[in-house]
Amino acid sequence: MRDVRALPKAHLHVHLESTVRPRTVRELGGPPEPEGAFATFREFADQRAKVREVLRTAEHFRRIAVEFCADEAAQGTRYAEVTFTAAAHGERVGDHEMPLRAVLDGLAEGRERYGIDCGVLLDHSRRRPVERLWRTYRMAVRHEGVIGIGLAGDESHPLAPFTEVFAAAWDAGLHLAHHAGETAGPDSIRDALGPGRAERLGHGIRVLDDDELVAELSERGVPLEVCPTSNVLLGLVPSLAEHPLPRLREAGLTVTINTDGETALADEYARMRDVFGFTDADLADLAHASIDAAFAPEQMKAELRAGVNAWLATPETAS
Repeated sequence: MRDVRALPKAHLHVHLESTVRPRTVRELGGPPEPEGAFATFREFADQRAKVREVLRTAEHFRRIAVEFCADEAAQGTRYAEVTFTAAAHGERVGDHEMPLRAVLDGLAEGRERYGIDCGVLLDHSRRRPVERLWRTYRMAVRHEGVIGIGLAGDESHPLAPFTEVFAAAWDAGLHLAHHAGETAGPDSIRDALGPGRAERLGHGIRVLDDDELVAELSERGVPLEVCPTSNVLLGLVPSLAEHPLPRLREAGLTVTINTDGETALADEYARMRDVFGFTDADLADLAHASIDAAFAPEQMKAELRAGVNAWLATPETAS
């Protein structure tokens, strides 16, 4: 077995606010990290809201971005697309632009210090007003380093009220990736693909409930940002052994491995090997899928692909 930390990886679905180090949360006066799984998605959302509340100054936001880069680089992540709820933070602290500017500054510092490239995806809760998504869109087009926007939150809320924003984002060259098929079923996926114009689906594991939709996603090659450990921690799947990831791959779907911010990426790859018996060739295929699905420049993707191939060509060692 090869060392999964040495495998060059792209990380496509990770919420910055969920990656804040427990020590950092404590030093900023926040709550302790909960132990074990969350009883409900609401419990998870409420705990993450408490973490967000401790982020108040530009230094706080810059710090968590730099620490994110350090932690990801230690996992072998070479490129990450980190999701950040900039508009909500701006409203909370009374400065619409500061949190995003500080995060972008931190990611730039992290790139210099740790050699990891990051793009930012700005998300928006479906339960929040359309005007906030317009504000998110305007920030996205103003700030270099923001590569796209997307909807998160309660998937039972329709995407139709936001279609004009999606059209403007598409015309502006921003990428679109929405949470769907995580807490809600296939209809949420159809919503994301239709009105939402999604290029990728955050999670998407409920697609297996609809054979016709499986065939459509397979034919179109729409990538799924699958986060197995997070799905278990949030009570959406009973255990890793029962996770549908192998069935998603067997169905011909494009599957990428991610964490949601609930674990470390190399650890997640190692779990796929331990729980599902994936070979190093399987792990390399998953790494290639993430690279191919990334909204990164082609030159960077080519370099990452070469790194994955070089990893697979090395002799096996104990990891």
